[in-house]
Amino acid sequence: MDSAGLFVYALAVALHVIPAIGPSGAVSSWLGAVRFIMDAPAMVQEGYQKHKGGMFRVPLFDKWVVVLTGPRLIEELRKVPEDELSFDHAMRDLLQVKYTFGIDAQEYPYHIQVTRNHLSRNLQALFPDVYDEINHAFRTIIPLDQNGWTKVRIYPEIMKAMCRVSNRLFVGLPLCRSPEFEALQQQFALQVVLRATLVNFFPKFAHPIIGRLLTNTPSSIRGCMALLEPIVQERLQTLEQCRDEWHAQPNDMISWLIDVSDNEHRNLRSICLRILVLNFASLHTSAQSFTHALFNLATYPQYCKPLREEALAVINQDGWSKTAMTKLVKMDSFLKESQRFNSTTLFPMMRKAMRPFVFSDGTVIPSGTHVVVASLPMHLDEEYFESASEFQPFRFSQQREDTEDLQSLLASTSASYIPFGYGLHACPGRFFASSVMKAMMAYLVLNYDIKLEKEGERPPDEWFLMNCSPNRKAEVMFRRRRP
Repeated sequence: MDSAGLFVYALAVALHVIPAIGPSGAVSSWLGAVRFIMDAPAMVQEGYQKHKGGMFRVPLFDKWVVVLTGPRLIEELRKVPEDELSFDHAMRDLLQVKYTFGIDAQEYPYHIQVTRNHLSRNLQALFPDVYDEINHAFRTIIPLDQNGWTKVRIYPEIMKAMCRVSNRLFVGLPLCRSPEFEALQQQFALQVVLRATLVNFFPKFAHPIIGRLLTNTPSSIRGCMALLEPIVQERLQTLEQCRDEWHAQPNDMISWLIDVSDNEHRNLRSICLRILVLNFASLHTSAQSFTHALFNLATYPQYCKPLREEALAVINQDGWSKTAMTKLVKMDSFLKESQRFNSTTLFPMMRKAMRPFVFSDGTVIPSGTHVVVASLPMHLDEEYFESASEFQPFRFSQQREDTEDLQSLLASTSASYIPFGYGLHACPGRFFASSVMKAMMAYLVLNYDIKLEKEGERPPDEWFLMNCSPNRKAEVMFRRRRP
């Protein structure tokens, strides 16, 4: 065997040195992959308990995934450069970007810059619009003229509300309330996940065929272009003809994208693609996280009162403003505890080895291997969270009061709390999402009593592979509060 062959053999052996959960043979590992589809949380928990502080691997149909456990390895992963363990290339594989978004959105992600900078910087000034859209959305979703309790199938309605509120800042009125625009964004976001998952069930040589058969990106972009064309073209013309008037343009995502884009990407198609990508990034995770929190509040309705009292005091003083949202300490804690307790994914941190990589303990990660972090077992570990198996809604507000630790904030990340990721690639929209979720919850507790029809029986979550959705069919009971 020549030196190249020895190198390849050594890398193959390196992966097999890492302990496997379930069968590890070339054929028998498929049984483990089938189990992972339906029982991923149990498999990851098993690996965590057996190899805490170390790593293990779990099988998917097309590859083995190496799972890291514990803050030490998470901290080490955070520091590895992108050209060694790549977030970008891991996302390309996970979401099959070539067939769902197109490589352009990944290679020229100027929308991320806009999210980090423009969205965060302008949120204070635009918060009245956020509140106005929350008010309009929930008045539509939950009838006002009911004297008694009203049942609402909550997950799809929260998805609608989140879509409208986000797009109030993305595309503005009246388009954010357009049923056609709303349906387009929701369908695209859902289809990206479904199509990427289906492509990943097939071996890599089949991806180009399956991906092209399944992609709906061209039709989604055409639909978005048809709806946004009048708005975008008007602004592009203003920029070209009257640069002095450009700063008078509406303060929204479309203007920001135009502002930061280069000449090659300053066009209708490019802007529409970024609006689709931003909706995908914000809709599912935010709607799922908020629905989880709402189920927890309906399961424990006794916490409505302290949340309501806090919201009333803060908003009476500061109004519906971004500043007020920063003072909703108990609300922030409730949402953070809900994210700790009810995950949206087992693996919020994911990287792909661009070349062989060696961790400090000597473990070799072969090139092309996906490396992820087991979040839920750590979030439910007594070592990191006291009484971790209990839902304690004011855990983090108490911690903040005792220690003034800013890591107790919802949008903060640490090596032991990673729903938003951690490090350079932590979710860039988490500050916006945090403010919106607090505003939505404050609005609901101030205006409604909330409970489940069967008290104390939280609807079971729905797991598929590493992803967790709140129950899609479950209903929550609302009763309009009298002024």
